Amino acid sequence: MHLDTPVNSFGDTSQDDSGSRRLDQPFEEDRVDLLQVALLLWRNRKTIAQFSVGAGVLAALIAFFVIKPTFTAEAVFLPPQSAPGSASTLLAGQLGGLGALGGLGGLKSPGDIYLGILASRTISDTLIARFHLQDVYKAKRLSDAEAVLKKQSTFVAGKDTLITITVVDIDPHRAADLANGYLDALYEQNGRLALTESGQRRVFFEQQLAREKDALADAEVELKRTQEQTGIIAPNGQAQVAIEAIEQLRAQITSQEVSLSVLQQSSTDQNPEVVRSRTEIERLQQQLRKMENDPSQRAPGSVQAPTAKVPELALAYIRKQREVKYHETLFELLARQYESARLDESRQSPLLQVVDRAVVPDRKSGPHRVLMMLGGMFLGLVVGVLWVILIPALVNLKREASLLL
Repeated sequence: MHLDTPVNSFGDTSQDDSGSRRLDQPFEEDRVDLLQVALLLWRNRKTIAQFSVGAGVLAALIAFFVIKPTFTAEAVFLPPQSAPGSASTLLAGQLGGLGALGGLGGLKSPGDIYLGILASRTISDTLIARFHLQDVYKAKRLSDAEAVLKKQSTFVAGKDTLITITVVDIDPHRAADLANGYLDALYEQNGRLALTESGQRRVFFEQQLAREKDALADAEVELKRTQEQTGIIAPNGQAQVAIEAIEQLRAQITSQEVSLSVLQQSSTDQNPEVVRSRTEIERLQQQLRKMENDPSQRAPGSVQAPTAKVPELALAYIRKQREVKYHETLFELLARQYESARLDESRQSPLLQVVDRAVVPDRKSGPHRVLMMLGGMFLGLVVGVLWVILIPALVNLKREASLLL
């Protein structure tokens, strides 16, 4: 683009007959006349027009061929409203005007809460992972992808309490998917967060129930270990069985002793029947001693405990069994409380009502090419005016400086 040299209309510097200003004369103060400036701009209108048109053409080329077009998708939903009987509403109604003075006026509305949730890092990371935005944005770090997504997403709560989710992207389908993805992620986050009193109760009982479940499992393992070590399964029944077995052994021993006495009256000690009877009596007596006093001789898997150890073993078993029953009772109570809290939460859970789901935009939302071209032309106009005005002034200053030297 050829630029004409600006025509100086401020007048030539006064010179003497030799063509140079006399050095002993003081410089007169330069005065700028608006009429002269207007005449200067008019004489150099072609140069100014060249600047303006050139800048406008450059802006148009950038808008049409360099900057990619963008599309805007919007989704609108209605956040849950405060229930008429909620604690905060009743408290604010009772305090009246004092509520605002006391700080109740600073309570966040549901819209403000959900705006904060939408802008949270958790939802951003969910969308980045779901739509592979780190690859789409060519971001090396997750934080860079979060910054780009945050820049392209806008959340606005209107005076009508509706919240609008706006997403700008170069792909119209991805813009609509991201806007709807915000709604889906908000649904999931809303289900995890305890935003109501019943929800907080549900979370508390859920944690306590999980903890008590582990404690009950540990108590059951301890009871099983005690049963394996002592052989006690049912203390009362096993004690009765042991007593009956001992009584039977004693009866058998007595019967054998009576038979032995009868044999000894008619036979010698070397009689085979006498020897066999004595051997049987010794075997029965040995078995009786094992059952009464020797726990180490208890056969594996046997449910018969030594009678001398029955009180001690039964006490250990009862303690473990009592621990299991305690945790079972506590677990049942917590389970009922948990189910009650879940029912309350289902009745009072905040319900997100989607007004408009995002659709694929069929028109470009940017860049505004006409505005960019007009802005470029205006910028070129300003540069052209400055060029026309400042260049002659700089030339005059340079000439005057050379005369002074």
